[in-house]
Amino acid sequence: MVSRSDREDMLGLVAGTLLGVVLGALSGLAPGIHANTLASALLAAGAGLGSLLGEEGLAAAMFAALITHSFLDNIPATFLGVPDPDTALAVLPAHALCLEGRGEEAVRCSAIGSALSLCFAVPFSVACVLLLPPLQPALDWGIGILLVAVAGYLVLSSDSPGWAFGTFAVSGALGLFALRYGFLAWHTLGGDAVFLPLLSGLFGLPVLLSASHGPVPDQHFSGISIPSGVLARHSFLGTLAGLLVGWLPGLSNATANGLLDAVVGYDRDRRGFIVATSAANTANAFIGLAALFALGRTRNGVMAAISGLELPAMPVLMAAGLAAAVGGFLLTVRCARSARHLARLDGRRLNLAVAALLVLLCLLLSGPFGLLVLCLATLVGSVPPLVNTRRVHAMGAIMLPVMAWAFGFAGF
Repeated sequence: MVSRSDREDMLGLVAGTLLGVVLGALSGLAPGIHANTLASALLAAGAGLGSLLGEEGLAAAMFAALITHSFLDNIPATFLGVPDPDTALAVLPAHALCLEGRGEEAVRCSAIGSALSLCFAVPFSVACVLLLPPLQPALDWGIGILLVAVAGYLVLSSDSPGWAFGTFAVSGALGLFALRYGFLAWHTLGGDAVFLPLLSGLFGLPVLLSASHGPVPDQHFSGISIPSGVLARHSFLGTLAGLLVGWLPGLSNATANGLLDAVVGYDRDRRGFIVATSAANTANAFIGLAALFALGRTRNGVMAAISGLELPAMPVLMAAGLAAAVGGFLLTVRCARSARHLARLDGRRLNLAVAALLVLLCLLLSGPFGLLVLCLATLVGSVPPLVNTRRVHAMGAIMLPVMAWAFGFAGF
């Protein structure tokens, strides 16, 4: 017989999961807002919510918000061209498809990639908990070497290796500067405030300012033009990238974007890249949860917030995440169907409005230092199309600081 206490705990978990789905949807649709921000807000309101949901329900709410956010965050990237740390490179092929009238297809590719990743991420999470902790010292040591190899491949395989290396080095120097002096930024909604101006300048504003100023094309959906086998393969590749960045310290979804470009290529296979990066985004959340339970390490702001709570068993939180994934998938598809209304908008005004919104968000969330980083990043992000090289090399802004941390340089 189920006791009253058990029933209350179950109700708290269910209510927390539903609350997480709602909040994750809001953060995913709001440009510049990350699930880490919601976790900080939920933790700040922990006394009130804890009495209603219990600490286990609050943890379920935070994890469900992270999973739901991972489904919907590609919508502003697709239709507005606004990146966040999880969609830095994915914004390029997704927004390009939107400009061809295939924005709904791009969003559905993203949703399918996230959904398929669950087939791999859940068993991988269990395997990581059982097998990887004894190997962790060797894995930590190899991070820098892995990133050097990936960066070298991206540069040498470029049509203009000299410009590619220059873009990587300059963006890397900017990333080192922004993260080293990130304490100068306003951390209005959390500790990752500097990533918004850094990635928006490298991958957001240059695209918006150079985009076509005609009307927004009619959005139409006639199916997803990717064979099922390719969908499964790219989802698996994305899950592997999510496993790497979710388990190894110092890495992020932005790093996963760079790793996947070396295999898929955002300009060679746009739909496949969207599938893979979305799979990495969602898989990273589940692997990060496994790292918390197995190693006691926190891989993102949500895990850091959850770690201070009384947690249910890992399978219980994973079940909350799977339920949130169902809600996130359905909400993503529903929102994608509304894309046809964009055809009523003037493209020039929309681009200018979104650019102004980005500048305002950077000012409000990271202050004058954030605006400085945004200006410098926009200058760097405007260079690749002028010198016939790809924007992926601007991922040096993320990869070089991680290399510095991995090799033990002071301050990183």
